[in-house]
Amino acid sequence: MPLGFRGEGITYTARFCGVETPFYFNIKETIKTYIVHGDFDFVVSPLMFSGHSPSKDRDPEVHNLDRRLYPYAETDINVAWAQWAKAGIVVAKICPWLDLDSEDENVRTDSEAILKQQIEWASYLSLKACLLPTPKGNSCANYARCVNQILKGPKNNMQLLLRIPIGMSDNDYSPRSNASVDSWQTWNSFRVLCDHHNLLTIALDIKRVLPPENSLKRWYGEPVDAAILDTDPFRNFSSALSYEGQATDSLKYTEYERAICKALLDRVPNEKASFIVTVLVVVGAGRGSLVFASLKAAEITGRKLKVYAVEKNPQTVIALDEVIKANNWVDIVFIVTSDVRYWNAPERADILVSDLLGSFGDNELSPESLDGAQRFLEKDGISIPSSYTSFLQPLTASKSYQIAKARKYILHSESACVVKLYNVARLAPSQQVFTFTHPKWFDKESNERYKKLQFEIPKDTGSAMVHGFAGYFNMTLYKDVCLATEPSTKKPDLFSWFPMFFPLRMPIRVDRGSILEVHFWRCVDSRKVGFLFLFLHFMLLIWIALCNLKQVWYEWCVTSPSSSPIHNCNGRSCWMDL
Repeated sequence: MPLGFRGEGITYTARFCGVETPFYFNIKETIKTYIVHGDFDFVVSPLMFSGHSPSKDRDPEVHNLDRRLYPYAETDINVAWAQWAKAGIVVAKICPWLDLDSEDENVRTDSEAILKQQIEWASYLSLKACLLPTPKGNSCANYARCVNQILKGPKNNMQLLLRIPIGMSDNDYSPRSNASVDSWQTWNSFRVLCDHHNLLTIALDIKRVLPPENSLKRWYGEPVDAAILDTDPFRNFSSALSYEGQATDSLKYTEYERAICKALLDRVPNEKASFIVTVLVVVGAGRGSLVFASLKAAEITGRKLKVYAVEKNPQTVIALDEVIKANNWVDIVFIVTSDVRYWNAPERADILVSDLLGSFGDNELSPESLDGAQRFLEKDGISIPSSYTSFLQPLTASKSYQIAKARKYILHSESACVVKLYNVARLAPSQQVFTFTHPKWFDKESNERYKKLQFEIPKDTGSAMVHGFAGYFNMTLYKDVCLATEPSTKKPDLFSWFPMFFPLRMPIRVDRGSILEVHFWRCVDSRKVGFLFLFLHFMLLIWIALCNLKQVWYEWCVTSPSSSPIHNCNGRSCWMDL
């Protein structure tokens, strides 16, 4: 199908197109019709005649269900099941009439029995997934209880997709329609009752008339694995991650080159360009990309340059040395193998160029590193970058939450991490958090920070769950030359940084029009840290000597609409050593 082709050996999630079919006793013909001849990737098919009900087979004088064989499709006899169940070409569609929260006891008990029987049959046939019917009415507690028992069963490894309608069809315009119910609320209640199980995902049943755009965006952060369109195709939404290296980020180094050009022109007037040599220090030279950008800028502007390439990683210095020799730069580029904070520079620098920013701007200790480096910068010297500001944005990111929750340790549920955001919903525009400016000539200015943010959830969004916050930054290299990862200003060709993700240990529910109040701290402290090793075999405790470490870490919490604990207190889960 045009949405994707699944070749042999492909195990990652891709886009595939399937078809939802009615019940056929001969499942072999169904597969032949739709997959072999119809070129679909899979079928979503009932395994049981939908008109069947256990209560119809019940003896009026007997109160227990008759355990006779149910009218299933002839799957086990006519098909070499292992061949196509393994490939995932059949998704079992559970009877749509099931109502496990019905006030009618017969309907409720019939529904429970049918659900259990069909799931057991699908499991026996080694199917990969089942499509569950949409919850009926306003309550889904018993339905969720039955599904939760299946999910947490000892032998279950099937994915269960809950069918959730979104929008309205032509039939939803009647006065008795229940279409005004927020389907996200139905989903949220169900998944909370099932304890956010990672095998419970969503099949969005997309109707003709869609809700407002902000309401739709909530689903970006939910575990939506399929969409069901009015024309009946069934499509997987997920995509695989791909990572590009910083070395291929031409936009980043082009902007650095532009900034250095402007700085050189401002630093040296045209009439003095032939004899003034500008001293430029590259802090964190790496394998030479910033060195190359600096020399290219000198060539473009016609300025003379002397470069100190400071790099503390001895392995990287070997590669840097090869680059310098290969380009005949040995007379103008001097390698320094040192931490820039402790380097005794032989002369003062006119321009300081660095590439120390992390995904949240200051999270890789750029403020502390550049504070240490500016001691050898001329009083009128230029720092590139000259400033940077971090940003936060509330997210629905259920898959990230599920991954952290599955590990069960507090370390994982409050550790910030670098991620490529996908399958997330951005619930409000990002807001500024911390700003750092270089050079900083006031030595007493602390690099500790505190910020209180208030995010307003748009009224047309509806209710949503906040699983954490995305962290971005905007950086001014020099004057009007900037780089940014913040979504509203980021250029699409910038690949060097992925966002930070600051998780919440427990999701916070927000309603439309409500205010989400967040507190964020950047903490710096010198303290004694001890390390304890326990060897269980010998029951021997060994303490490593206490040592002085200066550390930087973030703490964060939510105080409205409800309160969360303060995360990462004292940097217990994640920190940075100076």
